Amino acid sequence: MANESPEREIESEFAEQLGLYDVIGSLDTNVADGFTLVAVGDLIVTRALTKGNHAGFRNVVETLRGADVTFGNMETNIFDARSFKGSPQAEHGGAYHVSLPELGPDLKSMGFNLVSYANNHTFEWGAEGMRETCRALDENGIVYAGVGENLSQASAARFLETPRGRVSLVSFASTFTPMSRACDPTGQAPGRPGLNALRLREEIIVPQPMIENLRQVRDALPYYNPELDDQDCVTIAGARFKMGNKVGYSYLPDPVDVARILRDVRQGKQFSDFCIVTNHGHEPGNWSQQTPDYEQAFARNMIDAGADAYIVHGPHQLRGIEIYKGRPIFYSIGNFIMDDLRTPVGADMYAEYGRDPREHTDGEVTLSEMSRGYSTDLGFDDPIFYESVIAKSLYNENQLAEIHLFPIDLGHSKRFANRGVPSLADPVKARLILERLQKLSEPFGTKIAIKDGVGIVRPALPVPNHQ
Repeated sequence: MANESPEREIESEFAEQLGLYDVIGSLDTNVADGFTLVAVGDLIVTRALTKGNHAGFRNVVETLRGADVTFGNMETNIFDARSFKGSPQAEHGGAYHVSLPELGPDLKSMGFNLVSYANNHTFEWGAEGMRETCRALDENGIVYAGVGENLSQASAARFLETPRGRVSLVSFASTFTPMSRACDPTGQAPGRPGLNALRLREEIIVPQPMIENLRQVRDALPYYNPELDDQDCVTIAGARFKMGNKVGYSYLPDPVDVARILRDVRQGKQFSDFCIVTNHGHEPGNWSQQTPDYEQAFARNMIDAGADAYIVHGPHQLRGIEIYKGRPIFYSIGNFIMDDLRTPVGADMYAEYGRDPREHTDGEVTLSEMSRGYSTDLGFDDPIFYESVIAKSLYNENQLAEIHLFPIDLGHSKRFANRGVPSLADPVKARLILERLQKLSEPFGTKIAIKDGVGIVRPALPVPNHQ
Protein backbone atom coordinates (compact mmCIF):
# COMPACT_ATOMS: atom_id res chain seq x y z
CA MET A 1 0.00 0.00 0.00
CA ALA A 2 3.05 2.27 -0.03
CA ASN A 3 2.07 3.80 -3.38
CA GLU A 4 -1.62 4.23 -2.58
CA SER A 5 -3.16 7.59 -1.69
CA PRO A 6 -4.07 8.21 1.98
CA GLU A 7 -7.75 7.90 1.04
CA ARG A 8 -7.20 4.49 -0.57
CA GLU A 9 -5.14 3.32 2.39
CA ILE A 10 -8.00 4.19 4.74
CA GLU A 11 -10.54 2.44 2.50
CA SER A 12 -8.39 -0.70 2.33
CA GLU A 13 -7.82 -0.75 6.09
CA PHE A 14 -11.52 -0.05 6.65
CA ALA A 15 -12.52 -3.08 4.55
CA GLU A 16 -10.16 -5.29 6.56
CA GLN A 17 -11.43 -3.96 9.88
CA LEU A 18 -15.05 -4.71 9.04
CA GLY A 19 -14.10 -8.38 9.07
CA LEU A 20 -13.49 -8.08 12.81
CA TYR A 21 -17.26 -8.06 13.30
CA ASP A 22 -17.26 -11.78 12.59
CA VAL A 23 -15.62 -12.12 16.01
CA ILE A 24 -16.68 -9.01 17.93
CA GLY A 25 -20.32 -8.67 16.90
CA SER A 26 -22.76 -7.62 14.22
CA LEU A 27 -23.30 -4.25 12.59
CA ASP A 28 -27.04 -4.85 12.75
CA THR A 29 -29.38 -2.65 14.73
CA ASN A 30 -30.23 -4.48 17.95
CA VAL A 31 -33.09 -2.70 19.75
CA ALA A 32 -36.44 -3.84 21.11
CA ASP A 33 -39.56 -3.25 19.04
CA GLY A 34 -40.99 0.21 19.42
CA PHE A 35 -37.60 1.91 19.86
CA THR A 36 -37.93 5.60 18.97
CA LEU A 37 -35.35 8.26 18.19
CA VAL A 38 -36.44 11.89 18.23
CA ALA A 39 -33.85 14.16 16.61
CA VAL A 40 -33.82 17.94 16.38
CA GLY A 41 -31.18 20.42 15.31
CA ASP A 42 -29.47 23.32 17.03
CA LEU A 43 -30.29 24.23 20.63
CA ILE A 44 -29.52 27.95 20.78
CA VAL A 45 -31.29 28.75 24.01
CA THR A 46 -30.50 31.06 26.91
CA ARG A 47 -33.21 30.39 29.50
CA ALA A 48 -35.68 27.89 30.99
CA LEU A 49 -38.41 27.85 28.37
CA THR A 50 -40.73 25.34 30.04
CA LYS A 51 -41.31 27.85 32.84
CA GLY A 52 -42.40 30.60 30.46
CA ASN A 53 -45.58 31.46 28.60
CA HIS A 54 -44.71 30.48 25.03
CA ALA A 55 -47.70 29.74 22.83
CA GLY A 56 -47.55 26.24 21.35
CA PHE A 57 -44.29 25.24 23.02
CA ARG A 58 -45.97 22.74 25.33
CA ASN A 59 -47.24 20.77 22.33
CA VAL A 60 -43.72 20.67 20.94
CA VAL A 61 -42.37 19.36 24.25
CA GLU A 62 -44.97 16.60 24.26
CA THR A 63 -43.56 15.46 20.91
CA LEU A 64 -40.09 15.23 22.48
CA ARG A 65 -41.02 13.37 25.62
CA GLY A 66 -41.50 9.65 25.75
CA ALA A 67 -38.95 8.70 23.11
CA ASP A 68 -36.17 6.31 24.02
CA VAL A 69 -33.67 8.88 22.72
CA THR A 70 -34.30 12.60 22.36
CA PHE A 71 -31.28 14.19 20.65
CA GLY A 72 -30.23 17.77 19.88
CA ASN A 73 -27.08 19.79 19.27
CA MET A 74 -25.95 21.75 22.34
CA GLU A 75 -24.88 25.01 20.69
CA THR A 76 -24.46 27.13 23.77
CA ASN A 77 -22.51 27.17 27.02
CA ILE A 78 -24.07 26.97 30.48
CA PHE A 79 -22.69 28.92 33.43
CA ASP A 80 -23.46 31.73 35.87
CA ALA A 81 -21.65 34.86 34.66
CA ARG A 82 -21.59 36.22 38.23
CA SER A 83 -19.28 33.47 39.50
CA PHE A 84 -17.65 32.29 36.25
CA LYS A 85 -13.84 32.10 36.44
CA GLY A 86 -13.16 32.05 32.70
CA SER A 87 -13.31 34.73 30.03
CA PRO A 88 -14.49 35.24 26.46
CA GLN A 89 -11.87 33.98 24.04
CA ALA A 90 -10.30 35.96 21.20
CA GLU A 91 -11.84 33.45 18.81
CA HIS A 92 -15.57 32.97 18.61
CA GLY A 93 -17.82 31.00 16.30
CA GLY A 94 -19.81 34.06 15.26
CA ALA A 95 -21.19 35.02 18.67
CA TYR A 96 -20.49 34.33 22.34
CA HIS A 97 -23.29 31.89 23.20
CA VAL A 98 -24.09 31.62 26.90
CA SER A 99 -27.05 30.29 28.87
CA LEU A 100 -28.25 30.46 32.46
CA PRO A 101 -27.58 27.45 34.76
CA GLU A 102 -31.32 26.71 34.90
CA LEU A 103 -31.11 25.56 31.28
CA GLY A 104 -29.64 22.20 32.39
CA PRO A 105 -32.72 20.96 34.28
CA ASP A 106 -34.99 22.58 31.71
CA LEU A 107 -33.48 20.57 28.85
CA LYS A 108 -34.03 17.45 30.93
CA SER A 109 -37.62 18.52 31.52
CA MET A 110 -38.13 18.93 27.78
CA GLY A 111 -37.07 15.30 27.33
CA PHE A 112 -33.49 15.62 26.10
CA ASN A 113 -31.23 12.79 27.25
CA LEU A 114 -28.52 12.86 24.53
CA VAL A 115 -26.74 15.86 22.97
CA SER A 116 -23.73 16.61 20.81
CA TYR A 117 -21.41 19.32 22.12
CA ALA A 118 -18.78 19.66 19.38
CA ASN A 119 -19.42 22.82 17.35
CA ASN A 120 -18.04 26.25 16.52
CA HIS A 121 -19.34 27.73 19.80
CA THR A 122 -17.92 25.11 22.19
CA PHE A 123 -14.80 27.04 23.21
CA GLU A 124 -15.96 30.67 23.08
CA TRP A 125 -15.58 30.83 26.87
CA GLY A 126 -12.48 28.64 26.97
CA ALA A 127 -11.91 25.36 28.75
CA GLU A 128 -13.66 26.81 31.81
CA GLY A 129 -16.86 27.35 29.85
CA MET A 130 -16.69 23.84 28.40
CA ARG A 131 -16.18 22.31 31.85
CA GLU A 132 -19.04 24.27 33.40
CA THR A 133 -21.34 23.18 30.58
CA CYS A 134 -20.30 19.54 30.94
CA ARG A 135 -20.94 19.77 34.66
CA ALA A 136 -24.45 21.12 34.07
CA LEU A 137 -25.22 18.30 31.63
CA ASP A 138 -23.79 15.64 33.96
CA GLU A 139 -25.78 16.94 36.92
CA ASN A 140 -29.00 16.55 34.93
CA GLY A 141 -28.29 13.11 33.49
CA ILE A 142 -27.91 14.31 29.90
CA VAL A 143 -25.31 12.25 28.01
CA TYR A 144 -23.05 14.27 25.70
CA ALA A 145 -20.15 13.59 23.35
CA GLY A 146 -17.62 15.50 21.27
CA VAL A 147 -15.53 17.28 23.94
CA GLY A 148 -13.00 16.32 26.57
CA GLU A 149 -9.74 17.05 28.34
CA ASN A 150 -7.85 15.56 25.39
CA LEU A 151 -8.61 14.18 21.94
CA SER A 152 -9.16 10.61 23.10
CA GLN A 153 -11.87 11.78 25.47
CA ALA A 154 -13.40 14.16 22.94
CA SER A 155 -13.60 11.56 20.18
CA ALA A 156 -14.80 8.65 22.28
CA ALA A 157 -18.33 7.31 21.99
CA ARG A 158 -20.56 8.04 24.97
CA PHE A 159 -23.42 5.79 26.04
CA LEU A 160 -27.06 6.15 27.05
CA GLU A 161 -28.92 3.29 28.69
CA THR A 162 -32.57 2.91 27.62
CA PRO A 163 -35.14 0.16 28.27
CA ARG A 164 -35.08 -0.80 24.57
CA GLY A 165 -31.32 -0.83 24.05
CA ARG A 166 -27.98 0.80 24.77
CA VAL A 167 -27.29 3.83 22.56
CA SER A 168 -23.88 5.25 21.65
CA LEU A 169 -23.10 8.73 20.35
CA VAL A 170 -20.02 9.82 18.39
CA SER A 171 -19.89 13.58 17.90
CA PHE A 172 -17.50 15.76 15.88
CA ALA A 173 -17.41 19.10 14.09
CA SER A 174 -16.20 20.03 10.64
CA THR A 175 -16.88 23.69 11.47
CA PHE A 176 -14.92 24.81 14.53
CA THR A 177 -12.63 27.57 15.77
CA PRO A 178 -8.97 26.53 15.26
CA MET A 179 -7.96 26.85 18.92
CA SER A 180 -10.81 24.59 20.06
CA ARG A 181 -9.35 21.43 18.51
CA ALA A 182 -8.38 18.86 21.17
CA CYS A 183 -5.12 16.89 21.10
CA ASP A 184 -3.65 13.96 22.99
CA PRO A 185 -0.54 14.09 25.21
CA THR A 186 2.77 13.20 23.61
CA GLY A 187 5.96 12.67 25.57
CA GLN A 188 6.22 15.38 28.21
CA ALA A 189 3.64 17.60 26.51
CA PRO A 190 0.20 17.35 28.11
CA GLY A 191 -3.00 16.89 26.15
CA ARG A 192 -5.17 19.84 25.18
CA PRO A 193 -8.85 20.12 26.12
CA GLY A 194 -11.17 20.76 23.23
CA LEU A 195 -13.48 19.18 20.71
CA ASN A 196 -13.38 16.31 18.26
CA ALA A 197 -12.55 17.93 14.91
CA LEU A 198 -12.96 16.75 11.35
CA ARG A 199 -10.54 18.94 9.42
CA LEU A 200 -11.47 19.71 5.81
CA ARG A 201 -9.27 21.06 3.05
CA GLU A 202 -11.36 23.51 1.10
CA GLU A 203 -10.80 24.01 -2.62
CA ILE A 204 -12.51 26.63 -4.77
CA ILE A 205 -13.37 25.18 -8.15
CA VAL A 206 -12.98 27.55 -11.11
CA PRO A 207 -12.79 27.09 -14.92
CA GLN A 208 -9.46 26.96 -16.73
CA PRO A 209 -9.38 30.66 -17.82
CA MET A 210 -9.80 31.74 -14.20
CA ILE A 211 -6.97 29.45 -13.14
CA GLU A 212 -4.70 31.17 -15.66
CA ASN A 213 -5.65 34.61 -14.29
CA LEU A 214 -5.10 33.45 -10.72
CA ARG A 215 -1.73 31.99 -11.67
CA GLN A 216 -0.68 35.40 -12.99
CA VAL A 217 -1.71 37.01 -9.71
CA ARG A 218 0.21 34.39 -7.73
CA ASP A 219 3.32 34.76 -9.88
CA ALA A 220 3.25 38.55 -9.42
CA LEU A 221 3.41 38.20 -5.64
CA PRO A 222 6.85 38.29 -3.94
CA TYR A 223 6.94 34.61 -2.97
CA TYR A 224 4.97 31.41 -3.17
CA ASN A 225 5.71 27.79 -2.29
CA PRO A 226 5.73 25.78 -5.54
CA GLU A 227 5.15 22.57 -3.58
CA LEU A 228 1.59 23.72 -2.79
CA ASP A 229 0.49 23.77 -6.44
CA ASP A 230 0.40 21.68 -9.59
CA GLN A 231 -0.82 22.45 -13.11
CA ASP A 232 -4.48 22.32 -11.99
CA CYS A 233 -4.15 24.19 -8.68
CA VAL A 234 -3.20 27.69 -7.55
CA THR A 235 -2.79 28.74 -3.91
CA ILE A 236 -3.04 32.42 -2.99
CA ALA A 237 -2.95 33.66 0.62
CA GLY A 238 -4.00 30.26 1.91
CA ALA A 239 -6.94 29.86 -0.48
CA ARG A 240 -6.60 26.89 -2.84
CA PHE A 241 -8.14 27.16 -6.32
CA LYS A 242 -8.60 24.07 -8.45
CA MET A 243 -9.55 23.76 -12.10
CA GLY A 244 -13.00 22.33 -12.83
CA ASN A 245 -16.08 22.77 -14.97
CA LYS A 246 -18.30 24.67 -12.54
CA VAL A 247 -17.52 27.33 -9.96
CA GLY A 248 -18.10 26.06 -6.43
CA TYR A 249 -16.53 24.59 -3.32
CA SER A 250 -15.00 21.17 -2.80
CA TYR A 251 -13.80 19.55 0.43
CA LEU A 252 -11.30 16.83 1.25
CA PRO A 253 -11.54 15.36 4.77
CA ASP A 254 -8.28 14.89 6.65
CA PRO A 255 -7.44 11.15 6.41
CA VAL A 256 -6.10 11.02 9.99
CA ASP A 257 -9.33 12.45 11.36
CA VAL A 258 -11.42 10.13 9.18
CA ALA A 259 -9.54 7.06 10.39
CA ARG A 260 -9.96 8.08 14.04
CA ILE A 261 -13.68 8.75 13.66
CA LEU A 262 -14.25 5.45 11.84
CA ARG A 263 -12.50 3.62 14.66
CA ASP A 264 -14.61 5.35 17.30
CA VAL A 265 -17.80 4.57 15.38
CA ARG A 266 -16.82 0.89 15.21
CA GLN A 267 -16.12 0.80 18.92
CA GLY A 268 -19.31 2.69 19.68
CA LYS A 269 -21.35 0.09 17.82
CA GLN A 270 -19.41 -2.81 19.31
CA PHE A 271 -20.41 -1.63 22.79
CA SER A 272 -24.01 -0.63 22.02
CA ASP A 273 -27.21 -1.69 20.30
CA PHE A 274 -27.74 1.54 18.37
CA CYS A 275 -25.06 4.03 17.25
CA ILE A 276 -25.69 7.68 16.37
CA VAL A 277 -23.00 9.66 14.53
CA THR A 278 -23.37 13.42 14.35
CA ASN A 279 -21.45 16.23 12.63
CA HIS A 280 -21.69 19.98 13.15
CA GLY A 281 -20.81 21.48 9.78
CA HIS A 282 -21.73 24.73 8.04
CA GLU A 283 -20.05 23.85 4.74
CA PRO A 284 -20.25 25.27 2.16
CA GLY A 285 -22.14 27.95 4.11
CA ASN A 286 -25.37 28.75 5.89
CA TRP A 287 -26.67 30.13 2.60
CA SER A 288 -26.65 26.68 0.98
CA GLN A 289 -29.47 24.11 0.98
CA GLN A 290 -27.11 21.60 -0.64
CA THR A 291 -24.81 19.30 1.27
CA PRO A 292 -21.04 19.69 0.71
CA ASP A 293 -19.59 17.41 -1.94
CA TYR A 294 -17.69 15.13 0.49
CA GLU A 295 -20.48 14.38 2.92
CA GLN A 296 -22.63 11.78 1.17
CA ALA A 297 -19.72 9.36 0.73
CA PHE A 298 -18.51 10.20 4.24
CA ALA A 299 -21.94 9.58 5.80
CA ARG A 300 -22.28 6.26 3.99
CA ASN A 301 -18.86 5.21 5.30
CA MET A 302 -20.06 5.99 8.82
CA ILE A 303 -23.07 3.73 8.34
CA ASP A 304 -20.88 1.01 6.84
CA ALA A 305 -18.75 1.28 9.99
CA GLY A 306 -21.75 0.72 12.25
CA ALA A 307 -23.76 3.94 12.54
CA ASP A 308 -27.52 3.42 12.73
CA ALA A 309 -28.20 7.12 12.06
CA TYR A 310 -26.08 10.02 10.77
CA ILE A 311 -27.27 13.52 11.75
CA VAL A 312 -25.89 16.86 10.55
CA HIS A 313 -26.60 20.21 12.20
CA GLY A 314 -24.99 23.60 11.69
CA PRO A 315 -26.35 25.22 8.48
CA HIS A 316 -29.36 26.47 10.49
CA GLN A 317 -31.74 25.38 7.74
CA LEU A 318 -33.07 22.12 6.35
CA ARG A 319 -31.21 19.99 3.86
CA GLY A 320 -32.22 16.65 2.35
CA ILE A 321 -32.79 13.22 3.89
CA GLU A 322 -31.33 9.98 2.56
CA ILE A 323 -32.08 6.39 3.54
CA TYR A 324 -28.94 4.30 3.03
CA LYS A 325 -29.07 0.57 3.77
CA GLY A 326 -32.26 1.20 5.70
CA ARG A 327 -30.63 3.84 7.93
CA PRO A 328 -31.41 7.57 7.98
CA ILE A 329 -29.01 10.32 7.00
CA PHE A 330 -30.24 13.80 7.90
CA TYR A 331 -28.00 16.19 5.97
CA SER A 332 -29.22 19.10 8.10
CA ILE A 333 -32.06 19.10 10.55
CA GLY A 334 -32.07 22.89 10.95
CA ASN A 335 -32.74 24.90 14.08
CA PHE A 336 -34.87 23.70 16.94
CA ILE A 337 -34.56 26.67 19.29
CA MET A 338 -33.13 30.08 18.35
CA ASP A 339 -33.89 31.93 21.57
CA ASP A 340 -30.85 34.17 21.32
CA LEU A 341 -31.20 36.55 24.28
CA ARG A 342 -27.55 36.11 25.17
CA THR A 343 -25.83 38.28 27.71
CA PRO A 344 -23.00 39.03 28.28
CA VAL A 345 -21.82 39.12 24.67
CA GLY A 346 -18.17 40.15 25.24
CA ALA A 347 -16.30 43.31 24.27
CA ASP A 348 -15.05 41.81 21.00
CA MET A 349 -18.62 41.54 19.73
CA TYR A 350 -19.25 45.23 20.38
CA ALA A 351 -16.12 46.12 18.40
CA GLU A 352 -16.90 43.70 15.57
CA TYR A 353 -20.35 45.14 14.99
CA GLY A 354 -19.43 48.79 15.52
CA ARG A 355 -21.28 49.21 18.81
CA ASP A 356 -20.25 51.21 21.88
CA PRO A 357 -20.86 49.51 25.27
CA ARG A 358 -21.40 52.97 26.82
CA GLU A 359 -24.32 53.58 24.45
CA HIS A 360 -25.61 50.29 23.08
CA THR A 361 -26.95 47.12 24.69
CA ASP A 362 -26.13 43.42 24.40
CA GLY A 363 -29.44 42.98 22.60
CA GLU A 364 -28.54 45.58 19.99
CA VAL A 365 -25.21 43.85 19.38
CA THR A 366 -27.03 40.52 18.93
CA LEU A 367 -29.52 42.06 16.49
CA SER A 368 -26.62 43.47 14.45
CA GLU A 369 -24.98 40.05 14.32
CA MET A 370 -28.24 38.32 13.44
CA SER A 371 -28.93 40.69 10.54
CA ARG A 372 -25.41 40.46 9.12
CA GLY A 373 -24.68 36.82 9.80
CA TYR A 374 -21.28 35.33 10.56
CA SER A 375 -18.42 36.78 8.55
CA THR A 376 -19.53 36.92 4.88
CA ASP A 377 -22.32 34.38 5.39
CA LEU A 378 -26.05 34.91 5.11
CA GLY A 379 -27.75 36.91 7.85
CA PHE A 380 -30.44 35.37 10.00
CA ASP A 381 -33.26 37.70 8.98
CA ASP A 382 -34.55 35.17 6.43
CA PRO A 383 -37.62 33.24 7.69
CA ILE A 384 -36.06 30.01 6.35
CA PHE A 385 -33.89 29.85 9.49
CA TYR A 386 -37.02 29.80 11.63
CA GLU A 387 -38.66 26.81 9.92
CA SER A 388 -37.63 23.23 10.65
CA VAL A 389 -38.84 19.78 11.65
CA ILE A 390 -38.77 17.33 14.53
CA ALA A 391 -37.75 13.94 13.13
CA LYS A 392 -39.18 10.93 14.97
CA SER A 393 -37.84 7.55 13.79
CA LEU A 394 -39.64 4.34 14.79
CA TYR A 395 -37.97 0.90 14.75
CA ASN A 396 -39.53 -2.56 14.62
CA GLU A 397 -37.84 -5.92 14.06
CA ASN A 398 -34.49 -4.09 14.21
CA GLN A 399 -35.32 -2.04 11.13
CA LEU A 400 -36.35 1.53 10.53
CA ALA A 401 -40.12 1.28 10.06
CA GLU A 402 -40.90 4.95 9.36
CA ILE A 403 -39.91 8.52 10.07
CA HIS A 404 -42.45 11.15 11.09
CA LEU A 405 -41.49 14.75 10.33
CA PHE A 406 -43.32 17.35 12.44
CA PRO A 407 -42.90 20.87 10.97
CA ILE A 408 -42.11 23.60 13.50
CA ASP A 409 -42.23 27.40 13.34
CA LEU A 410 -39.78 29.42 15.44
CA GLY A 411 -41.75 32.67 15.11
CA HIS A 412 -39.62 34.79 12.79
CA SER A 413 -42.21 37.60 12.76
CA LYS A 414 -42.31 37.99 16.56
CA ARG A 415 -40.44 40.64 18.52
CA PHE A 416 -36.84 39.83 19.41
CA ALA A 417 -37.55 38.76 23.01
CA ASN A 418 -40.24 36.29 21.94
CA ARG A 419 -39.03 34.73 18.70
CA GLY A 420 -36.95 31.61 18.34
CA VAL A 421 -39.17 29.38 20.50
CA PRO A 422 -40.71 26.55 18.44
CA SER A 423 -44.38 25.72 18.02
CA LEU A 424 -46.01 23.23 15.67
CA ALA A 425 -46.43 24.98 12.33
CA ASP A 426 -49.92 25.94 11.12
CA PRO A 427 -51.26 23.83 8.21
CA VAL A 428 -50.21 26.24 5.46
CA LYS A 429 -46.67 26.71 6.73
CA ALA A 430 -46.36 23.01 7.57
CA ARG A 431 -47.07 22.07 3.96
CA LEU A 432 -44.56 24.64 2.66
CA ILE A 433 -41.85 23.27 4.98
CA LEU A 434 -42.53 19.67 4.00
CA GLU A 435 -42.73 20.43 0.28
CA ARG A 436 -39.33 22.13 0.51
CA LEU A 437 -37.94 19.08 2.29
CA GLN A 438 -39.48 16.83 -0.38
CA LYS A 439 -37.55 18.68 -3.10
CA LEU A 440 -34.31 18.68 -1.11
CA SER A 441 -34.62 14.91 -0.55
CA GLU A 442 -35.47 13.97 -4.15
CA PRO A 443 -31.80 13.79 -5.28
CA PHE A 444 -31.26 11.12 -2.60
CA GLY A 445 -34.19 9.05 -3.81
CA THR A 446 -36.20 9.70 -0.65
CA LYS A 447 -39.96 10.06 -0.95
CA ILE A 448 -41.80 12.03 1.73
CA ALA A 449 -45.57 11.64 1.92
CA ILE A 450 -47.62 14.39 3.58
CA LYS A 451 -50.59 13.43 5.72
CA ASP A 452 -52.44 15.74 8.13
CA GLY A 453 -49.52 18.17 8.19
CA VAL A 454 -46.90 15.51 9.01
CA GLY A 455 -44.20 14.19 6.68
CA ILE A 456 -43.85 10.41 6.52
CA VAL A 457 -40.90 8.43 5.19
CA ARG A 458 -41.32 4.70 4.81
CA PRO A 459 -38.01 3.23 3.67
CA ALA A 460 -37.73 0.31 1.34
CA LEU A 461 -36.35 -2.90 2.80
CA PRO A 462 -32.60 -2.37 3.41
CA VAL A 463 -29.81 -4.17 1.64
CA PRO A 464 -28.40 -6.79 4.09
CA ASN A 465 -25.50 -5.34 6.04
CA HIS A 466 -22.12 -6.93 6.82
CA GLN A 467 -22.49 -10.15 8.78
